[in-house]
Amino acid sequence: MTEIIFDENIDWDKRILCSDESCIGTIGADGKCKECGKTYEGELPEDHETADVLEVAGSGKENESPTELASDDDWDSRVLCSDGACIGVIGADGKCKECGKPVK
Repeated sequence: MTEIIFDENIDWDKRILCSDESCIGTIGADGKCKECGKTYEGELPEDHETADVLEVAGSGKENESPTELASDDDWDSRVLCSDGACIGVIGADGKCKECGKPVK
């Protein structure tokens, strides 16, 4: 499991959430969602935060999104959980990393 360290100096109330309500991302300094890449549909305030909110401890890749941390090969070869309501992927043990269901 990856440890996530949050910067205590960031004002969480100033974050701007993605315009796509099904996305969990926040808008970066470039005006695009850090998670899905969509351009923000509203107007960004002039003092929009430029610092990243999360840092993956020990990775040495503090400014990369979680999707950038996984290699393209890993992303393409993942096996999704058989439970359509689960967001997990199947681990090396043949079970979902989120809910524990075995691959069918």
